[in-house]
Amino acid sequence: MPASDGHDMRPFRPDWTLRSDEIGVVILEPHMAGSLATPPRAQVGEGADRIGVLLVGDGAGALDPFWAARLYFSLPEGSSLPHLARAVASLHRVLEEKTLSARARRSLADRTIEIRALVDVGVALSAERDRDALLETILSRARALTQADAGSLYLLDERDGAPVLQFVRAQNDTVRFDFVERTLPLDDASIAGFVARSGRVVNLADVHAIAPDAPYKFDPGFDKKHGYRSRSMLAVPMVTPGGRTIGVLQLLNRQTREIPDGTITAFMKVQSVPFGPENEEVARALAAQAAVAVENRRLTESIRLLFEGFVEASVTAIEQRDPTTSGHSERVAELAASLAELADRAETGPLAGVRVSKEELRELRYAAVLHDFGKVAVREQVLVKARKLPPGAAALVRSRIEQAILSAAADVWEKAAREKWTEKKIAVTLSDRVASLERAWKVIEKADEPSLFGGEIAAEIGALAELTYRDFTGALRPVIAPEEIAYLSIPRGSLNARERHEIESHVTQTFRFLSKIPWTPDLARVPEWAYAHHEKLDGSGYPRRLSAAQIPLAVRAITISDIFDALAARDRPYKPAVPSDRAIEILEGEAARGAVDADLLALFISEKVFVRALEKKSP
Repeated sequence: MPASDGHDMRPFRPDWTLRSDEIGVVILEPHMAGSLATPPRAQVGEGADRIGVLLVGDGAGALDPFWAARLYFSLPEGSSLPHLARAVASLHRVLEEKTLSARARRSLADRTIEIRALVDVGVALSAERDRDALLETILSRARALTQADAGSLYLLDERDGAPVLQFVRAQNDTVRFDFVERTLPLDDASIAGFVARSGRVVNLADVHAIAPDAPYKFDPGFDKKHGYRSRSMLAVPMVTPGGRTIGVLQLLNRQTREIPDGTITAFMKVQSVPFGPENEEVARALAAQAAVAVENRRLTESIRLLFEGFVEASVTAIEQRDPTTSGHSERVAELAASLAELADRAETGPLAGVRVSKEELRELRYAAVLHDFGKVAVREQVLVKARKLPPGAAALVRSRIEQAILSAAADVWEKAAREKWTEKKIAVTLSDRVASLERAWKVIEKADEPSLFGGEIAAEIGALAELTYRDFTGALRPVIAPEEIAYLSIPRGSLNARERHEIESHVTQTFRFLSKIPWTPDLARVPEWAYAHHEKLDGSGYPRRLSAAQIPLAVRAITISDIFDALAARDRPYKPAVPSDRAIEILEGEAARGAVDADLLALFISEKVFVRALEKKSP
């Protein structure tokens, strides 16, 4: 067409370029239709009597390669240029509508992708429990959604009662560096501080061209140290649904990637460009989600710390009632958790298939720390009973011995006066009576010790029942009451059957107490595991006499640890501490008779898990 008509007629070349307001048209004349190899999607109409008109540009400035041209319409041979101009004009209108529609579809598709990505991010953030992993996820997802090369994350915290910014995370795809958390003052001097204080978004096309009247400055320290070039920056506040700013999400250097003409270079061109309004929207949305996730994580951590404080206070309450067991619960928890971790790492042998998750390990720790809490319901005189006789009973018996000595002296002097004894006979007789009573007291003291005794001492205890004294009324009474004889006749330890039942009831009291706590699903087995720590694999344990199949590995680890520490940690009122090797021998005997897990005990011994107990042993 003539140039005066606004058209430029020239032979077709695949390397044409168009301005943003131009449309390219290729006219295939009839004689070309048969000789020109038409590309895919550029099919010329049937017959050789029509002119094929192919659109090769989309009005966006870039000329599609010839193989991407599409046949939009065809004209009969002999059609005039005015006909073609009108047809092209009509086509242009259709093209504009299609272009607008295509752009709208692309925009809608892009926003749909962003929304889906934000939904995925929300799901990922809500599911993440680990603090470090949560912070990494927030920053990496924010950078991915905004095409940022680098980014930083700041959280508000307190130091000595004053608010500060804690620099908690940094990522950079261009340079490698060792990140170290540090604290920044919460003021307007830094960009992050300004955003945190004002709650406003800062979007800078070039951090080196900040307006002179801006209250903040860019710190080039990182760039100088690592040879980096910071340009565009987007900093958005992390605001909770309640309107409280808890941190700042800072993104650097939005990256665009272009593939130039293949005849020039084969390398992708990457450049830093400013963050656009759509990036601000995405970053703000993600920062809001991140604020909720971080706040929930903080609340969860606060609850956990609160609960752990409660657990620690509970253990302290137990140990205050029985100071001789101080540190026992913590040591058992340490031993049992270490043993379970070793079992989880076993790659060969009978424990190779054992797997203990972090959640199970946490359950085990709580169960072990609280396994003796039910002792708060046990009477203190039973809980700390060091001898067979009840508290005060030995002093009462001794007072009767003294009364018996006085009674014996009165009897001797009365009989001596009546029968005219010599002084020598009086002295000998009185000495024999006193010596007999003192020997009886020695037997009582020996029998009162919580140790095993043989038949000889048992016979001597039986003879104590024959000792009598005359009270102030003159009536004869036994020096040792029948119930005291029963206490002294306890064959092992310091507790009789009723007291032992009371002590053993602490596991049931522990279960009742722990069952009142609304445990989260990941800690739901704590009451049951603590309840079973005195059960034995052969069914000889208490209180329910469970079988091996009913006792999980976590409980087996607690049982071994509890027995070892009770034997070796320190003296108890009812027994002295035994050396570690002797404690191990006792445990091996328990394993030999099928009472404790032999495989776990072998691991306990081979890995010297019990050394931890010796290192933490109370003085």
